[in-house]
Order: sequence, then structure tokens, then C-alpha cells
Amino acid sequence: MLLEYFLLALTFVVGHGRIVDFEAEGGVPDEMLDDTAWKNGNLMNVTLNSLLPGDTFFIPNKTFLLMGGIRAYNLTSITFQLDGTIIFSDNLDEWPRESSGRVFHCIHFFWAQNVTFTSSGVGTLDGQGSTWWGLPGIGYLVRGENRPNLFKVEDSKDILVENLFFLNSPYWTFWVTGVDGLEVRFCEISARRTDEDHHGIIDLTAFNTDGFDVTGRNVWIHDCTVWNQDDCIAVKDNSENMLFERITASGVGLTIGSIGTSNVNNITFRDSFMHHTWKGIYMKFRGGDESKGGRISNVLYENIYMEAPEQFAIWIGPAQQSDSSDLCAAHPCSLCWPQLAGAGAECNMDQNFIYENITLRNITIVDPKFQYGQGVVLGNPVTPMKNVVFDGVRVVNAENPDLESYYACEGVEGVALGDTYPVPPCFEDQTSPSK
Repeated sequence: MLLEYFLLALTFVVGHGRIVDFEAEGGVPDEMLDDTAWKNGNLMNVTLNSLLPGDTFFIPNKTFLLMGGIRAYNLTSITFQLDGTIIFSDNLDEWPRESSGRVFHCIHFFWAQNVTFTSSGVGTLDGQGSTWWGLPGIGYLVRGENRPNLFKVEDSKDILVENLFFLNSPYWTFWVTGVDGLEVRFCEISARRTDEDHHGIIDLTAFNTDGFDVTGRNVWIHDCTVWNQDDCIAVKDNSENMLFERITASGVGLTIGSIGTSNVNNITFRDSFMHHTWKGIYMKFRGGDESKGGRISNVLYENIYMEAPEQFAIWIGPAQQSDSSDLCAAHPCSLCWPQLAGAGAECNMDQNFIYENITLRNITIVDPKFQYGQGVVLGNPVTPMKNVVFDGVRVVNAENPDLESYYACEGVEGVALGDTYPVPPCFEDQTSPSK
């Protein structure tokens, strides 16, 4: 074994530059002390920014405590090999911040090119998120969204991420923005307060623990697993040419949004399984300047199987969110809608935010649980959704047949095909008579 390791190391050195071993450089494993966190964090910053093209940065199969605020710039043709575990400090008082008070992210890469993040097994990034989430229902009021991303890559090109486990992020887990060329494979994201097999009220208070959030172009995420308490995958503003397939996801959906005054085009989700997910298919505009508007176009969801979804299985419309301490505020659709609609909770779809060429094909929703029906397709009647097709979108074994229907359906030019059931009431029914 030692000889095999030596030969492998020699191959890397001769063919691909240096192997830079974090422990050999002075990294201290298996000590959970504040001083150790700072030492390891400072060393990580210095070492990453000293890497040269062809180098492999190697973290052995041990556990290293780091203070957050790791920032690396202009890495080119580097391999980041995490065979062990990085745990980020839960000392919030000492966490590094900008002069404005905003926290630095756990680990943040700027302007990377041709960089691979990998592991020979399953490397772990642990954000110790529960400390940041705070007491259920109270922590969000204390810290809001001033929490760090676990892993962020910004304005980069040709990135590969594989064989990594992202655990309990304080905020968004995986945030790659402004990318051109990204592949993510064989990775897992988990953000939980409990080990319950559903999204109970306690777990859901881990707000904003998004899974894979991406902006840019030419993105392929496949063969990954997500269990979290917000968007499982979220395609953000100004994105195009993205494929997500063979995803096992449970949270607040396979999502496009929320989108503001920008265009999103050519996005596909397919061949995915959602067990006890909160939302399923979720597309959302947050609105903004109505004179500029925004557009989501040429989207395909195909071969998606949902097992016992806990809230709306399908949502196409305004973002259901609050950007304030008032969790029932409508920005633009209230989190308290429709349950508190009679008490003033609103859900509004702004004009000039357009859905166009949206297809859902072979979508199966089994044993749904939500008492308000299975879907919302909510456009603005002045600027309706265009060419929305449901082809084989089926609800099976609803607890109460009266709740199989869609809760809201308006402002859409839609058609139902194949064995779609139930047909959204504002769609043209072209389904097969034998369905």
C-alpha cells in the first residue's frame, strides 16, 4: 500500500506539478480549539494562494477545524483534493467580517479556471449550521441572512466538483455564480435539525439552506443527493444552458428562481426522485421593475417522481418568500398564503414577468399530503404565461379526491396532453380519452 501511494504521488509530481499536503505544511488535525481554528484557517489562506498551475492541494483523511473566511484568488489548473473533513468554527463572535459587518463565507474562490474539487473517497465540508440557525424560529430573527455560504465560487470557468459531502451549511450551501462551464457529480448536501423523514416545522426553521445554487451558463449537475430546508437546486438570474439529471432531492424544490429583471433560458431537469419533498417543481419570479420585466423560457421538467410531497407539488408563478422579519409579508407571495388568505396574506404576480415555452412531461405525484391541492400555476392575466404544456402530469392516490385539483390557475395559455390528471382548470384539455 505504501509503495502504491508513493508511486501515485510520484506520478502527480512528475506529471502534474507538486502535491501540497496541508498537514505537512503545518495543518493541525483533530484539535477542536479556537486557536487551532485560526491557525488552520490562516494557513489555508496562505497555502491556497501560493498554488501554481498543475499543483494538487491535498487534505489527508483527518479532521481539521478552520475559522471561516478562506479566500482564494485566480487559481488556474489546480486540483483541490479533500480526503478528510474540514469543520468550520462555530465561534460566531470571532468569525471574520467585512467593515460593513457582513460575514465572510466559509470558503470562497474568485476567478478560478480549470479547477477540480475532488476526493479519493467522500470529503466533507461541515459548516456547523445549527449554531448559525439558532433556536428554531428565533435564530432567523437574530441573524437574518447575515450568514456564510459553505462553498462559493465566483466568476470562474471550467470547474469540476465531485465526491464531496456538504453538511449543515449556515446559509446557502453551494453558490457558484457567474460561471461558464461547471460539472458537479456524485456529491451530497444535507441540512437538518432532526433525523425525521420529512420536513417538520423544526427542520424548516433552518431557513435559506439552499442546495446547489448557480448562475451562468453551460452547467451540468448530475447523480447528486440533496436534503435541505430550502431550494434543493436553484437556477438564479441571467442563466442559460443548464442540465440537472438523476437528482435525489427533498426540500423546497427543483427550482428556477427567484428571478428578477433578467432572462433565464434553456433549462432542463430530468430523471429525478423526490421523497417527502416540501415543494416539488418550483418556478418563481420575485418581481422588481415592471417596466423592464423578466423572462423564463424554454424549460423542460421530465421524468420526475414525487413520493408524498408535503406542500405544493407544482408551483409556477411568483416567489413565495419573505425578505423581512415579517414572515407573512408578500415578496411577492406570502409564505402564509393560502392558509391565511382570509386574514390578509397576499400572493401577487407582477406584470411583464413572462413564462414562455414551459413543458412538464411524465411527472408523477404519488400520495400527496397538502390540503390545498397539488399545484399553483399563477400568471398575470395582462401578461399571461405562453405555451405551457403539461404532458403526462399525474396525481396518484390523493388522500382526498377533492384535493387532487390545482389550488390556483390563472393567467396562463396552457394545454394538457397525454394522461395528465387532473387537468389544471385554466388549461385546454387535449388529454387522451382513455386516461
